[in-house]
Amino acid sequence: MRNYRLYASGQLVSLTGTWMQRVAQDWLVLQLTNSGTALGVVTALQFGPQLLLGLWGGVVADRGDKRKILLGTQSGIALTALALGLLDVFGVVAYWHVLVLAVVLGLVTAIDTPVRQSFVVEMVGKDDLANAVAINSTVFNAGRVLGPAAAGVLIGVVGTGWLFIGNAASSVAVLAGLVLMRTAELFPAPHVRRAKGQLREGFAYVRRRPDLIMTMVLIFVIGTFGLNFQITCALMAKQVFGEGASGYGWLSTALAVGACAGAVIATRRVRRPSSIFLLLAAAGFGVVETLAGLMPTFLACALLLAPTGLAMLTITTGANSAVQLGVEPTMRGRVMSLYLVCFLGGTPVGAPLIGWLAETAGPRWGLLGGGLVCVISALVIALVMAHQRGIRAATLPRLAVSRLHLA
Repeated sequence: MRNYRLYASGQLVSLTGTWMQRVAQDWLVLQLTNSGTALGVVTALQFGPQLLLGLWGGVVADRGDKRKILLGTQSGIALTALALGLLDVFGVVAYWHVLVLAVVLGLVTAIDTPVRQSFVVEMVGKDDLANAVAINSTVFNAGRVLGPAAAGVLIGVVGTGWLFIGNAASSVAVLAGLVLMRTAELFPAPHVRRAKGQLREGFAYVRRRPDLIMTMVLIFVIGTFGLNFQITCALMAKQVFGEGASGYGWLSTALAVGACAGAVIATRRVRRPSSIFLLLAAAGFGVVETLAGLMPTFLACALLLAPTGLAMLTITTGANSAVQLGVEPTMRGRVMSLYLVCFLGGTPVGAPLIGWLAETAGPRWGLLGGGLVCVISALVIALVMAHQRGIRAATLPRLAVSRLHLA
């Protein structure tokens, strides 16, 4: 489909720039403060607005023209990157500048993300949604491979500031893709008229769906405690293995290579993932993340981060598909915004906590703590579900194997 090809190609360029900026921003904060806690605070402020505005962003998605909204939000994201880049290039950047711009970026992203997520189905239709979600993840993680690898080299050559400016320039690709789309070939969902109680309606819809509740609780735990790699990889590279920016870039690249493999595997999925499949994927992710934190050498840690990335994409694309394929079109924006609040909204709590844990107990505990929490949470949720459905714990392994085979 032409519209989706335009969107995906623009996203690849833009997301490569985004990941370059993430590596550069983390490294800039460490240069300014040398503090894991300070790095966690920046991450918290960047994702904090998701808690305040994420649900409203879902209402905006259901009410408006998603393509036009994305033109505005993507422009705002580009201007934020440009501002940080100019401050850095001219040598006047301070930690508080990074904090303020992280908040601004978070405010814009809180609207952009639910709109962007719910726009995918309008480009491809419901029949191809599962494949489109997986391809999105492939594009996302291709950028996640290229961006950190390029950033690790370019930081030493041109400095962090030009990477921020490069990210601003890369946004032109996604904006051009949105402008060039043929609107007649879209599959727009019916717009929801402005009315009172639409947020409450979204909450009520999810409350009636135990499968959605389980998925959102699981993804909240993983997003809060397990996906803080921008903190844990930076601290492992710098403080455990004594590596520079290039070392951080290689750890991020190893994670992204595995994630790309997971996204490619996910393109084969044609059904909505089951709850048992999601729980097994979450537990597997926690196990390999914990093992990565135990690795004694830089190379061993990088090698373990590849299967960690694969497991990460398996659970995140599975959860995303389970939600998008399981809701009514007129509710998709609001349900996806609630899903994203669960996925990203815990970061303001988890990022500083993981940063503090890594700083006080040792950098390895960023990975160890996050992985262990994910494993324990998946087990607890599985036991609660089994109790609610009257399933004995002894039968869970056999049931899990059968459901995994079907998925």
